[in-house]
Amino acid sequence: MIKTADISEISKRDRSTVLHPFTHLKDFAAGKLGEPTIVETGKGIRIQDARGNQLIDAFAGMYCVNVGYGRTEVADAISRQAYRLAYYHSYAGHTTDELAMLSDRLVKMAPGKMSKVFYGMSGSDANETQAKLVWYYNNLRGKPNKKRIISRERGYHGCSVVSGSMTGMSFYHDYMDLPLPHSVRTGVPHHYWGGDPGETEREFSTRRALELDELIESLGADNVGAFIAEPVLGTGGITPPPEGYWKAIQAVLKKHDVLLIADEVITGFGRTGSMFGSEHYGIEPDLITVAKGLTSGYFPLSAAIIGKKVYEVMEAGADKVGVFSHGYTYSGHPIGAATANAVLDIVEKDNLAENAKNVGAYFQAQLQEKFAQLPIVGEVRGVGMMGAIEFVSDRGKKKRFDPSLQVGALVSKAARDRGLIARPMPHGDILGFAPPLVTTKAEIDEIISITVSAVGAVMDGLVRGGVKISHSGGA
Repeated sequence: MIKTADISEISKRDRSTVLHPFTHLKDFAAGKLGEPTIVETGKGIRIQDARGNQLIDAFAGMYCVNVGYGRTEVADAISRQAYRLAYYHSYAGHTTDELAMLSDRLVKMAPGKMSKVFYGMSGSDANETQAKLVWYYNNLRGKPNKKRIISRERGYHGCSVVSGSMTGMSFYHDYMDLPLPHSVRTGVPHHYWGGDPGETEREFSTRRALELDELIESLGADNVGAFIAEPVLGTGGITPPPEGYWKAIQAVLKKHDVLLIADEVITGFGRTGSMFGSEHYGIEPDLITVAKGLTSGYFPLSAAIIGKKVYEVMEAGADKVGVFSHGYTYSGHPIGAATANAVLDIVEKDNLAENAKNVGAYFQAQLQEKFAQLPIVGEVRGVGMMGAIEFVSDRGKKKRFDPSLQVGALVSKAARDRGLIARPMPHGDILGFAPPLVTTKAEIDEIISITVSAVGAVMDGLVRGGVKISHSGGA
């Protein structure tokens, strides 16, 4: 335990020296955001801070702690590998037993016809690799102009330079000189906000596919190399695809010889109730990006899984271009590989995809039962161990709250004050959930109970503050 006397010193050092991601820098420096939360321990689905406060982590860190906190078998695997060999590179054919085993495992378990695995340290760098592979592949097959990469509004693919350009949210671009010109955007597949009056989900999906087809035609198919997408929108609102979406989209991509990059950073390794989101939705990717659940966040590791179609062109071109000139110091890190193997052992042994399917169905039912008919709730959505509640001021008219009210953030804070971490999502007043895949039905009941209390408190506060909430019917 950190001594109480040391907490203020740790907080002072943090405030003086750490540049925190996605934090209002001036307010943090001035202490307006309160003291840093010093997270000290974790067990199961809970974390504990240095002051002894316990919090249910209903977001699995950042969608990543799938096997839960405190798994000693993973810590033991890390320790064993560190004692054997803490580091060696994977350049020029060097490998380790853990790396070879992990790569074979991923190629066999991944959806589609996969061939090779390239490793990095984060989902962002893995998507940087994917972009380079798209360009490399098309250069090698004599199509040097086929370089544009289409992503979707509200899609999230990282926040480095290329991956940040592919991310479809402007606040990742503002004042950062992004996006780069290779990146093109198509419409978000969210029927609730994007559907025309009376338009079914299938009709909406058909329209989105037609828009993609027209976009590729306008750019010229010889200029478009790939389409990148998450099977389920994550940071863009935890939004499952509408009915028929993926079948319609894939037909367009095949028509125009456009590669499909499935960004499985969030959905990989069981979160949807299937081992991969691509399996869940019938997606046949050419390239797959994984991270987060690959090591359950216990060690930084990502992977670009490369389909046979792409790799065969790369191998055939080697005599012409020489070595494959891409790599990082920590590509295929031995400790990362050992961590991933230990985590995947747990995922398979404990059948966590099946648990996410069964407990996830209970979770989805409880979200619908407790929140779908509330006057400030426009939509409850999700799949497996992913869920979201979207708040509106008028259900019947689908009218949003004034953004200045920050209703989603208020609900998130009210939940945290009651011992629950649930995330306020961008692009609306949305409360997001992505609990660890080990979560039980009893723990789902705890999550739901706290959320009910938090939402009720915020509703009461809005009414007391004079905010008009319409009871004009369902959405």
